[in-house]
Amino acid sequence: MSYQSGFKQDLFKDQTIFIAGGGGGLGRCIAHELASLGASIVLAGRTMKNLQRTESEIIEDGGCVLGCYDLELRDEPAVIELVATISNQHGTIHGLVNAAGGQFPSKLENLSLNGWNAVLQNNLTSYFLVAREVYNQGMKQHGGVIVNIGADYDRGMPGMGHNGAARAGLSNLTFTAATEWARSGVRVNCVIPGFIATTGLDRYPEEDWQALAAIERKIPLARHGTAAEISAMVVFLLSDMAAYVTGADFRVDGGIHNGAGGFLFQPSEAQNSKTFNGFHRDERPHLLRK
Repeated sequence: MSYQSGFKQDLFKDQTIFIAGGGGGLGRCIAHELASLGASIVLAGRTMKNLQRTESEIIEDGGCVLGCYDLELRDEPAVIELVATISNQHGTIHGLVNAAGGQFPSKLENLSLNGWNAVLQNNLTSYFLVAREVYNQGMKQHGGVIVNIGADYDRGMPGMGHNGAARAGLSNLTFTAATEWARSGVRVNCVIPGFIATTGLDRYPEEDWQALAAIERKIPLARHGTAAEISAMVVFLLSDMAAYVTGADFRVDGGIHNGAGGFLFQPSEAQNSKTFNGFHRDERPHLLRK
């Protein structure tokens, strides 16, 4: 069995796409779909074991992974060297997916400066460094597409204010880069997932699992999303079908941003809700398996 994408076969034939954070979660799923559509994939992240797992899965499914690189994406010299290595060894980078991030829950009153800085560096600085170098070392000359994976910051993020600040900055960075780099033929957009059923949810403290599972009541479509539903948006934005789309946020969140009810409206029981999950190797988080 292979990835069941809704896009045409060989959509990304002869294209190299670099996925920062391709060792797990959304990045792993996106790498699988792009490889199934003919892209040659380059993976980077912190943990080589996770990257090699994604690589071996893709190769087993008949796809192409050009290389895996483990590094700290917040390290400027390391990122500069990485992009140079990719360009020298594998040629033109046609697309970049910035999907490497990480955060932890904390109220602002309990948040240390080290914790604040770590999350901003993970979820904003690393995205900037990778995008800047991919642009300066190639896309400035030949064009390309960048898709950032963000999070919904619009109404604040109580309990994770450091992450909200980073994600707000990422969207603003997306808008600025899209304008500054447009005349080089580079498009830049940001996908904002809602609550997605990946194993990343299991990394939250177990005392938060019940709340994470119950969030479905606040989602108009009354369910968590799938990694494949995020990947589908990323694939569209990377493709030529989105050639006139740049400098925008795209929410893929089941409508949670608008809320499931209101003062004069309470939702009925959900019915007829469809789920798309073309990812044949998807793994449901433990907290949603009950």
